[in-house]
Amino acid sequence: MDHLPSWNDGPAKSAIEKFVRAATDAAGPGFVPEDERIATFDQDGTMWVEHPTLTQLAFALARVFALAPENPKWQNEEPFKSILARDKAAIAKFTMQDLEAIVMATHAGMATGDFHAVVSDWITNARDPRWNRPYTELVYQPMLELMQYLRSNGFKVYIVTGGGQAFVRTFAQRVYDIPPQRIIGSAAKTSYSYAEEGRGVLVKQPAMLFFDDTAAKAEDIYLFLGRRPHAAFGNSDGDRQMLEYTHGNSGATLAMLVLHDDAEREYAYGPANGLPGVKLSPFSQTTFDEATAKGWPVISMKNDWKRIFAFEP
Repeated sequence: MDHLPSWNDGPAKSAIEKFVRAATDAAGPGFVPEDERIATFDQDGTMWVEHPTLTQLAFALARVFALAPENPKWQNEEPFKSILARDKAAIAKFTMQDLEAIVMATHAGMATGDFHAVVSDWITNARDPRWNRPYTELVYQPMLELMQYLRSNGFKVYIVTGGGQAFVRTFAQRVYDIPPQRIIGSAAKTSYSYAEEGRGVLVKQPAMLFFDDTAAKAEDIYLFLGRRPHAAFGNSDGDRQMLEYTHGNSGATLAMLVLHDDAEREYAYGPANGLPGVKLSPFSQTTFDEATAKGWPVISMKNDWKRIFAFEP
């Protein structure tokens, strides 16, 4: 039985199958006991489309318009002024500080349950402008198959993302079959309060608790799980330390990176291998060279995937 039907035969698919055989062979040197079989996946760019705009950023921009009547000062205050003016050139130049300000302003002040409801409604109705499909349909079918293949061999699968933990938790069960408690992501502070009927609630605050990217991914994996993964999958420089941390485990390990090199079916960006550079989530030549030196397979979307999305023929 082919557990990875959307993958072309080649070194990437072979590496996955070889790893699973080694990890599950009780008589072999790479055997991993089932309670230690942990696999971590980045989300944006690894599990679904992140270019040209991160899905959570698209949500935050939509919230700016929804909340603008309650915040008239935004008409003259950056970065909100440029958003409300639909100034794409200015938006393209936003810094990480600008993006954090947008997320904090549009996510804070709500009880966590209310935030969940708002995100669920948006992600159900919003459409990606290129494909005119819900963002949750722009999930990479080969990676879904990979997740299921690992689960069927005793692995516990986690999302470890620089995106918002609360944001991803609203749809992860439905889209990835991953429960909320297996989502590790960036998180805002919350404060305990009471609803009108006296029920205890947590309210999101306009301050970061932690930003889950680069070295913080390895740190937060240990914080939440207390163990190194045996498999990790990413697509950018922000995933490098998670893959290094995984590669340093004993027994069989697998660290892989997705390279976006298919401009026709998805997008092409790097700047590794001479691909166009991007501001957010770059896959640099330095990271590519490290992957080559350490034997981390790089997944070519163009060459390794028969199809990218489930809706493709």
